[in-house]
Amino acid sequence: MAGVGRNANGLAGIRSDSRFLAFIGHFNGDRDYFECHEVMEELWLEEGRHRLLQGLLQAAVGLHHWDNGNLSGAAKLMIGSLGKLEFYETEVLGLDLGALRRELAQSLEELSRSPYDAPFRAFELVLTEEGLALAVERWLKENRSSDKGND
Repeated sequence: MAGVGRNANGLAGIRSDSRFLAFIGHFNGDRDYFECHEVMEELWLEEGRHRLLQGLLQAAVGLHHWDNGNLSGAAKLMIGSLGKLEFYETEVLGLDLGALRRELAQSLEELSRSPYDAPFRAFELVLTEEGLALAVERWLKENRSSDKGND
């Protein structure tokens, strides 16, 4: 059933939204999955609780739980994420959802093999559009330099 063809109707404009860029920047950059949750939840609520955004949100929160030792919570959220993302095409909004689904499935396999002590394994969102990759890179540079000013 994975990738049966749904696209991100109505969400095309979020590619340039600073919260979407922040979500990807935190996910792939500093791996601050809690901050991923903060920015994506705001966007998800604003965009009418879109299923695709909820799937991305659940993937990040699942990694946050896994990184903090809540393996059962991580598994539940990753299962939920897969359930939301399976309805979408492989490439949506400049993201390779096929790669994300594979990473989530592999993570669930690792969590089921060692449900009490699976070592945390981060992974990155694969970007399929050069423009999005450049925008995220720009966001990362701007936010790293502004963070240094706050030290």
